[in-house]
Amino acid sequence: MKGIEYRGFSSVDGPIVIVRRTENIFYLETVCVRDRNGNKRIGRVMDLSEDAAVVQIFGNTTGLDLDATTYEFLDTPLELRVGEGLLGRIFNGLGEPIDGYPPIVSSELVNINGNPINPYARIYPRDFIQTGISAIDGMNSLVRGQKLPIFSGNGLPHNKLAAQIIRQAKLRSSDEQFVMVFAGMGIKYDIARFFTDTFEESGVLSKVVMFQSLADAPSIERIITPRCALTAAEYLAFKKGMHVLVVLTDMTNYCEALREISTTRGEVPGRKGYPGYLYSDLAELYERAGRIKGSAGSITQIPILTMPNDDISHPIPDLTGYITEGQIVLDRELSQKGLYPPVAGLPSLSRLMKDGIGVAKDGRVMTREDHANVSSQLFASYSKVKSVRNLAAIIGDEELSPLDREYLKFGDKFENEFLMQGEYENRTIEQTLDLGWKILSTLPREELYRIKPEYIEKYMPKSEDGEADRV
Repeated sequence: MKGIEYRGFSSVDGPIVIVRRTENIFYLETVCVRDRNGNKRIGRVMDLSEDAAVVQIFGNTTGLDLDATTYEFLDTPLELRVGEGLLGRIFNGLGEPIDGYPPIVSSELVNINGNPINPYARIYPRDFIQTGISAIDGMNSLVRGQKLPIFSGNGLPHNKLAAQIIRQAKLRSSDEQFVMVFAGMGIKYDIARFFTDTFEESGVLSKVVMFQSLADAPSIERIITPRCALTAAEYLAFKKGMHVLVVLTDMTNYCEALREISTTRGEVPGRKGYPGYLYSDLAELYERAGRIKGSAGSITQIPILTMPNDDISHPIPDLTGYITEGQIVLDRELSQKGLYPPVAGLPSLSRLMKDGIGVAKDGRVMTREDHANVSSQLFASYSKVKSVRNLAAIIGDEELSPLDREYLKFGDKFENEFLMQGEYENRTIEQTLDLGWKILSTLPREELYRIKPEYIEKYMPKSEDGEADRV
């Protein structure tokens, strides 16, 4: 750390300190701060004026004396040391090892803020990722290079679902394995322990890079954690040609930290007190996913956020939905019925699903030819189930028509057989689609108006007389 040390702060307010501005400093430059005992803290420049600079300290500011504290501008942005030794390691939110092993041996330092990807250099995501979970693979398919968040609520099993996806995700189009980058922001110790134990028991820890900013860590650290994780992911994907699956949890904690810092800095608040730049800040993270021409690797993101009061119109899920390509919504009512995973059938959506399933124009088989039809029919039929249930709540089941009762039976089978599966149950896409056909066979043929007749003849389960069921 070469340079000039300056002495004395103008003011300290939480993690924000005001210092005299010097020449040749820049936005997001790293600052080294030392108290009167020589203890070091790291910060970065967050704002500049003609005669002052606002520095954000990563950690607490207890013991910083206004007169005796010294600070030094390091002429570099915050950087992460990257190398092949990343895999299998556990770091804190600032990229420092916390697993008892020494720092990785590498001379390569990378700016954690990343570089914008030229839109022209992006490759459109098309490769289907099999997660082994029917509710996702069958109806909300994940595609390599996609950003597909999980919208959850407090107490719902989003952590179990994320761990299951990490264990089971694989590409059908190649034998290459995924490596995982996990970033926990403001998570409790038991959740961090759950993920670590799960990865160890399933044998995938050697393919995982973990960044943990626990709930007792300074909240300011949470805004750095996902940037460190995505920097590691970009190195593994675009420098080493690996397929990387990034799980970011919990984005709500990240946004709360952003609001806290914004308030401390005296910025004008936006919706529900969040800063006006919340959208662009989230986009800065989410857009660091995808595929790039000339690189064999890819980054697929699964951000997890807990919706405050289960409100999907809250600013965090609302803005996330605008930026990402769909969402997996967990339903509290399904969870209370004992269903796992409690994926809501209708609010969930994958906007890139249509380009990663079925048979491509060039003849390449991505899943199966009937996938799009089966998914569309399941959505339509389950939507009808919701309407019938609302009607039954008013007039009673006995007043329903025979067809409406058929739909009620279909809804129960759909939830208890298609949506519901074990935490360690890994279904292939063929098993998922066959299960969908089995459940659709409970409905009359004239109700299967979204499926091509030739698919019904080919895939509908046959009865003993050789005819397709219900035909």
